[in-house]
Amino acid sequence: MHTSAQAHAFTLPSPRMSATPRLRDLEIALASLPDNVVGEIAFGRLVTQPRPASAHAIASTALGEALGPPFRHGLHGPGGWIFLDEPELQLGPHVLVPDLAGWRRETMPEVPEVTRFEVVPDWVCEVLSPGTEGFDRDEKALIYGANGVGHLWFVDPRARSVEVLRSQLGQWTTVARFEGDEPTRIEPFDAIELPLSWLWKR
Repeated sequence: MHTSAQAHAFTLPSPRMSATPRLRDLEIALASLPDNVVGEIAFGRLVTQPRPASAHAIASTALGEALGPPFRHGLHGPGGWIFLDEPELQLGPHVLVPDLAGWRRETMPEVPEVTRFEVVPDWVCEVLSPGTEGFDRDEKALIYGANGVGHLWFVDPRARSVEVLRSQLGQWTTVARFEGDEPTRIEPFDAIELPLSWLWKR
């Protein structure tokens, strides 16, 4: 089901600030994290979280599988995109790891041989979980908008919903929220219908 409403400004709360260690110390701490922990640097602090649970992983994997053929490879779709799972992004002094990110080919023609991407994605997706939703919606959304990301999706496996935000001069506007299982068209990938039921199927 598509919940349609007039677009409204998405107001972000002030980021939670803490004492700022030296960036070098943060980078050392980030590099020393075990493989089963995801680490990010936001507003001068190291934020860590365990690897996602199954519902989170299923939604993220299924979304990548749905977008890849039509938008990366041009199979029954327009092509013209590159997608990466959990890329490490360098956005100014911040280091963020979205669940999925996409670049238009004109933004990043080829995937560079790097461990951390400095080219700003055109689209990012965060799959929400109880322990990370606040950070995703607050600090991460603020950093994405300030650095020029064009679209941000919040996928919520618990609510079986996709929330779509579009950036206008760095300010996020919520343009749509989709719920349930019906195939639907969602910007910026509205050239084809996406099967939402794939995101929740175990």
